[in-house]
Amino acid sequence: MRLLYTFPEPLPLERARGLQVVQTVAALGRAGVDVTLAFAPVRGPGGAFGAHVDPFAHYAIARPAGVTLAAVPRSLPWPFSGVHSNRLYFANLQRNCAKGLAAGPVFVRHLKLAANIARRLPEACFVYEAHEVFGDTATPARREENRVLERTVIAAAGAVIANSAATARRLEALYGGPALLAVVPNGVARPDALPDKPWADAARHIVYAGSFFPWKGVGELVDAAARLPGCHIALIGGEPQRIAEMEASCSPDGAVIEFAGRLPHTAVMARLAGACIAVLPNREDTDSAFTSPIKLFEYMAAGCAIVASDLPALREVLGENEAVWVKPGDAAALAAGIQALASDPQRARALGERVRLRSGEFTWDARGSRVKAVLEDMLRMKARQ
Repeated sequence: MRLLYTFPEPLPLERARGLQVVQTVAALGRAGVDVTLAFAPVRGPGGAFGAHVDPFAHYAIARPAGVTLAAVPRSLPWPFSGVHSNRLYFANLQRNCAKGLAAGPVFVRHLKLAANIARRLPEACFVYEAHEVFGDTATPARREENRVLERTVIAAAGAVIANSAATARRLEALYGGPALLAVVPNGVARPDALPDKPWADAARHIVYAGSFFPWKGVGELVDAAARLPGCHIALIGGEPQRIAEMEASCSPDGAVIEFAGRLPHTAVMARLAGACIAVLPNREDTDSAFTSPIKLFEYMAAGCAIVASDLPALREVLGENEAVWVKPGDAAALAAGIQALASDPQRARALGERVRLRSGEFTWDARGSRVKAVLEDMLRMKARQ
C-alpha cells in the first residue's frame, strides 16, 4: 500500500502533534506501508531553498525504509516567506505530489486542507483524522463556518479516524455517520525498562508535563500546591510569560514548584521515568472533551501513579482503579488526590505498575496497525463501489 500523508505545518514542530505525526508515519512504515510524508519544511542550515530539517532526525526516530519525505512549502518564496496559508500548501501539494493525490489513499488531519481536497479533488480517496470537533471548539463567530467545513469533509471522506470515542460520537451527532468511522487513540514510545523509582519519597517526585493552556488546568495545580507543604512538583513546558505569571502566584508555604520550561522530548521522558506521581489536571472544557493526550500515555509508559481530572475522555483510557480521580477545576480536590498518593507510597507504586502494564496497548506500533487496518477497509469499500 502507498499512502500520501499530508501535514501543512512546519516539521519539526514544538507542539505535541508534530511528534504524533512523525511517530504515526514511522509506525505505518514499520507496518509495511510505503508512506510519503508531505510536510511544510523548516529551512535547514543556511536557509537554502529545498534544504530542510529532517523531522525524524529531530525527534531521534529511525525512519523506516518505506518512508520518504516531500518538502511542500506553505509560504511564498523569499522575500515574502512570511506569507503562508493552507491554500499555498494545497497548490504546492497538487504540483509536487500529483501522483499521490490521484492514486490515493491520502491521509489528512487538517480540516481546511481536507475541505479543499473534498471540494477540488472529488475523486480523491482520503481519510480524515479528527482530533477535535471544530464545530464545537471554534470561537462562536467561526463555529458555523467550521461546521460547514466539517460537514463537507465527513460526507466526502472515505474514512474518518477519531482520536476518541467522544470525538466520534459528536461528529456522528452533528453530521451523521461517515462511510467508515474508527476510533484510534494516540500512542507512546514505551521504554523497555525503567530505573527504580524512589517510591518511599514519592511526595518529592511529582510531575506535570505539557502545555500551559488554561484548559490544561495547570493553574489549579499551582493553587493545589499551596496545600501540599513538603512536596516537590516539577512543571515541564509552558511559555516564558506564562511561567512568570505562575511563579508570581506560587505560595511560599506550599510545595516547592520547579518550573523546568520546555525540554527536548528525550529529556521529558527521562524526567517522567524518574517521577513517581504524574498529574493530568484538565478542566471540564470543550477542548478537554475531545482530548487523547499523548502525555497520559507517556505517564503510563513511565510507570507513574496518575492523578487525573474525572473526565469522560480520560475515562476512555483508564479504569476506576487505575488512577486517582478528582473533580475537574477544583484545586482542593486536586491537592487531596495528590496527597492521597504522596502519603501512601505503596498504593502509588501499585498504581504505577498497573498503568505501566496497560501502556503496552497504546504503543505507536499498535496505533500504526490500527490505522493501516482502517486504510485497508477503506480501500476494500472503494473497490466494491
